[in-house]
Amino acid sequence: MTFLPKPKLHHPALGHNALGYTRRDYEGAISTLCAGCGHDSISAAIVRACFELDLPPHRIAKLSGIGCSSKTPTYFLGASHGFNSVHGRMPSVLTGANLANRELIYLGVSGDGDSASIGIGQFAHAMRRSVNMVYIVENNGVYGLTKGQFSATSDKGAKSKRGVVNSDEPIDMVGMALQLGATFVARSFSGDKAQLVPLIEAAIRHQGAAFIDCISPCVAFNNHEGSTKSYDFVRDHNQAVNALDVIEGREEITVDYAPGTVEMVQQHDGSWLRLRKLADEYDVHDRVAAMDYMHRRHAAGEIVTGLLYVDPAPHDLHGMLHTVDAPFNALDDAALVPGAAALEKINAGLR
Repeated sequence: MTFLPKPKLHHPALGHNALGYTRRDYEGAISTLCAGCGHDSISAAIVRACFELDLPPHRIAKLSGIGCSSKTPTYFLGASHGFNSVHGRMPSVLTGANLANRELIYLGVSGDGDSASIGIGQFAHAMRRSVNMVYIVENNGVYGLTKGQFSATSDKGAKSKRGVVNSDEPIDMVGMALQLGATFVARSFSGDKAQLVPLIEAAIRHQGAAFIDCISPCVAFNNHEGSTKSYDFVRDHNQAVNALDVIEGREEITVDYAPGTVEMVQQHDGSWLRLRKLADEYDVHDRVAAMDYMHRRHAAGEIVTGLLYVDPAPHDLHGMLHTVDAPFNALDDAALVPGAAALEKINAGLR
């Protein structure tokens, strides 16, 4: 089956960002996913976030593994760098690229099969090493390419399209990210673009491992009654912990704020994330409290969305390794080769 490319013509009334690009300039090829797939909504949110942040497309590197979700980088940021890796191995490839060229913005797109099963070890190490990246898991709870088997994130008791009940405990990617040290952790829903777009914008501006678990219903195999990742179920059980927006140019305020007021969390580059606090007990800077809150709400049958945790003083892998400011791929032999004297000093220290 072949598809015609998108037309080159743009409507003359399309808005432009500060770089002179329109939203269409951040799109990719025509999607071949099922009509109504939540993954396409996530692609649209990424397009909008990059357009609103005025990001030059050539400064973005998008990487993926294998699966329906890993096909989606074809459908956004067509003018950006792209690499489709082996099943579950996207984090390793991205880590290597990040170490070689720290000047790019790294966007890793994966799925619940790609990250919670074959790639779970890769996911864990990317989070604990705080690789500077945005890691989006497009979570639909099934293996869509192989006809809808339960994935590792499918909830216990959920029913498949054929009526089979899942008896296995689910893997909670958000809980793992919090425990492994990710410095930005969020969950969202593909059908809630008002929440998802600012979360992606904030994650891109964050310095360190930014993880977003996005519930993304599979319309072919997991959008029926009995599924806990269908459009109807998520809409009925969604509990947003905050209303979000990303703005710039504000002064920092204290984190001790009352319900219904706004907190400003300053990002590494001077931009600001605005959070509206909806619950007395919730603090986005408390990792342990966030984990406890997630467990309690899950026990109540609720899906918590929004910014769940952010480190006010994040770090990334380059900071921990004390690498030079220049990208490794820009260094010449004189900078990369230490010389005989330096090597002898290193060897002496190991004796």
